[in-house]
Amino acid sequence: MRAVVLDGIVLGLAFGLLGVGMTLVYGLGGVLNLAYGQIVVLGAIVVMLVMEDGVATFLAALVGILAAAGVAVLLDLTLMRPVYRQHGEERTLLGLLLTLGAAFVIGGLLSWRYPAGALYINVSGEPVSIIGVPMAVGSIWASVIALAVAAVLLLFFGLTTFGRGVRSIIQDETGARLVGINPSFVRTVIFALSGALAGIVAITQSMSGPLTVNAGFELTTFALIVTVVGGLGSVAGAFLAGVLLGVVNSLSAHYIGQYITTIILLGAAAMTILIRPRGLLGR
Repeated sequence: MRAVVLDGIVLGLAFGLLGVGMTLVYGLGGVLNLAYGQIVVLGAIVVMLVMEDGVATFLAALVGILAAAGVAVLLDLTLMRPVYRQHGEERTLLGLLLTLGAAFVIGGLLSWRYPAGALYINVSGEPVSIIGVPMAVGSIWASVIALAVAAVLLLFFGLTTFGRGVRSIIQDETGARLVGINPSFVRTVIFALSGALAGIVAITQSMSGPLTVNAGFELTTFALIVTVVGGLGSVAGAFLAGVLLGVVNSLSAHYIGQYITTIILLGAAAMTILIRPRGLLGR
């Protein structure tokens, strides 16, 4: 039981990073990036290719993070520009269509070019006992990285001027514009941050198991569920929802079966919408 819960926490921290990357983009621009999982996979494939050329894992990971961030910025500067000129439901619908198209293009190209592509970062070392449960070193490092990123993000959005500017746009874009904040610039920066988080997810996920080229839509589904449960625009909510859903995912997979796990997670999202439409920590 303890081992299953610990595995769920490790998975949930990765879910949390996914949720943050998606919820910030939605909070700022009203757009759900359905290509987010494919950006994670793209970052993983870049890391794999760079490592195959003999580059050290740490440097390859940095290249993968930068590549994912670059693709996210490219999406913002191209496909998202006509989206942001729309308002209300038109913006949401156009954003869904364009990012879904981008997901098919990125996923299709990666599957065509690297059909057997997968990233696995083997972290050597003997398992470490955590509350009596032997944990793989890779899983521990993945958790440490995710927790460190979570702490940095919470401090960034809570204490810095730019972070407060982001929060003000999420709460009231018109008011933020009136006090001199440029929403377009902030959205581009947040898209870059979202892409960087996607690259970090690719790395942490590959420390506990292979991340394959076909994992994109599954990762996007998890990100959407975490975003809904945690609350749109809430960083803390995304991490809280990620950990809770990660534990639910592991318990369900262990006691019921992997085939029904996604249905259970979707059910949790539906219940959240019915009971608390704004999510756990949404405003």
